Parts: sequence; structure tokens; C-alpha cells
Amino acid sequence: VALLGILGLIYILNPTAGIIEIIPDAIPIIGNLDEAAAVTLILTSLRYFGVDLTSFFKRKKNEIKK
Repeated sequence: VALLGILGLIYILNPTAGIIEIIPDAIPIIGNLDEAAAVTLILTSLRYFGVDLTSFFKRKKNEIKK
């Protein structure tokens, strides 16, 4: 799990800007799916180790709607 998270992080932080590119970004709509998959790998591996970053986007149950 940690290795997949590290691979996802390396893919997102690719300093060479595209030498390692699974799907070219020039293809409309599907060009960014590989980056989305890498971010999903990172978030999933962090959640496995107890760091749930997706909780920042959830609405709290006791939050009053206005």
C-alpha cells in the first residue's frame, strides 16, 4: 500500500513534466484520468495509514443548514 502511494506521489510530482505519461494530457476529457488515478492512489494509501484527507470535504452532521 505504501509503495502504491509513493508511486502515485512520484507520478503527480513528476519533475520532468511528462516524460512518464500514461495518457497524454492533450487528449480531451480522458487526458487527465491518469492524474486522477494517481491522486486516488495517494488518498487511499493515506487513509490506509490513518490519515483521512477526504474528511475535509464532508459536511458535519451537526452543521446547521442556512
